[in-house]
Amino acid sequence: MREYLKFYIGGVWTDPAGNQTFDVVNPATEEVCGRVANGSAADVDRAVAAAREAFPGWSATAVPERIKVLRSISEEYDRRRVDLAAALTEEMGAPAALAGGFQVDLGAGHLSTVIEILEKYSFEEQRGATLIVKEPIGVCGLITPWNWPLNQTAVKVFPALAAGCAVVLKPSEQSPFSAQILAEILDAAGVPAGVFNLVQGDGLSVGAPLSAHADVDLVSFTGSTRAGIEIARNAAPSVKRVTQELGGKSANIVLDDADLAGNVGTAVATLMNNSGQTCSALSRMLVPNSRMDDAVAAARDAASQLSVGDPTGDVALGPVVSGAQFDKIQALIQKGIDEGATLVTGGTGRPEGLAKGYYVKPTVFANVTNDMTIAREEIFGPVLAILGYDDIDQAVAIANDTEYGLAGNVAGADAEQARAVARRISAGWVTINDAFDFHAPFGGYRKSGNGREWGEFGFEEYLETKAILGYAAES
Repeated sequence: MREYLKFYIGGVWTDPAGNQTFDVVNPATEEVCGRVANGSAADVDRAVAAAREAFPGWSATAVPERIKVLRSISEEYDRRRVDLAAALTEEMGAPAALAGGFQVDLGAGHLSTVIEILEKYSFEEQRGATLIVKEPIGVCGLITPWNWPLNQTAVKVFPALAAGCAVVLKPSEQSPFSAQILAEILDAAGVPAGVFNLVQGDGLSVGAPLSAHADVDLVSFTGSTRAGIEIARNAAPSVKRVTQELGGKSANIVLDDADLAGNVGTAVATLMNNSGQTCSALSRMLVPNSRMDDAVAAARDAASQLSVGDPTGDVALGPVVSGAQFDKIQALIQKGIDEGATLVTGGTGRPEGLAKGYYVKPTVFANVTNDMTIAREEIFGPVLAILGYDDIDQAVAIANDTEYGLAGNVAGADAEQARAVARRISAGWVTINDAFDFHAPFGGYRKSGNGREWGEFGFEEYLETKAILGYAAES
């Protein structure tokens, strides 16, 4: 059993101010697999003070020196890949292939991307007699979720460090192991004392005091819309910058010219990857009513081929992260049945042969209307809702009829039509035929948050803009 009872503050592993701990439950076995110190406001104070002390020196460091540190982090990260993957499987149930593959690869990809950006980025630009200067914002409080722990930590920690900021990280208490290893990686890589700090704990004990702290200049949060609202309230009195990546109920519009079976099969596998626990998951599939029967058959076939089971083995889906998450998903699946959606495959209860663990059946609903609960609420599980449309205008209207606006996809063979439809989707991250780009800004409209992560846009969230007027004589 893992025990992580110290925090990383000021460049050293130190005892917490109190003696509170929390248990981490392995979602595959429902058994306690670790014990972690639960921090407090006093621990946040110490971590923020360490970051504040380190900030002037780190922010003044020359870009080549910061690049050198980031490259050292990359080397240590690669050396600890196996450890990181094992932690992910144990703490949040990611299947071994996913944990050691895409989950770990995302963290590495964001690190290499920010190094590439920093090598080319211009922090100063002269416009006439005015000099525009980009400067690191200061001390950043970073609060990350449990579903893609390395991805969501990487898109905050690495650009913040690259920009010259000092940070305090509070990972989710449901996936604390990988964050602890990441702290070990940064320590071994020689990140200067106080530039990176880690305080474990829950939202009330650590997240709230961190987001409210007067000496924190920016708080970046990824998680639920409900929690994001509370963080914004906590941060308001100090008027700090708040960036948030929150919930989603994203639409995947399958055009009439698409390879329907292929696109539907890919969409099912992509949605249910990570057991559906992805904020940008395309959980509403929109298909032409004239091809609904074919789409339903393709979705049933694709979902039935997904193996569910012990994440240490060769399976496509592991468990969802917790008992609370399992119960929420079960209730929403039942709600879909009660509201009249057609259950194509899956349903309530665990998959056959799995008596223990928070396993959910890959579930597909058809004949869903956009007023149903399963089309409105973020389920965060392996549950797909298929909706029909008669024409493109109706498809776009259905896609945009949501309080969220995080992501979307258009699947089609006609590039011009796909581009035209993508332009009309009201969301921050819209792909055509499942394209992917580490440099593309990621973030949402409306209740999906504000600000952007990934690439240069995410890097610039950690910079302030200064205008120095009269810097040069007018020509």
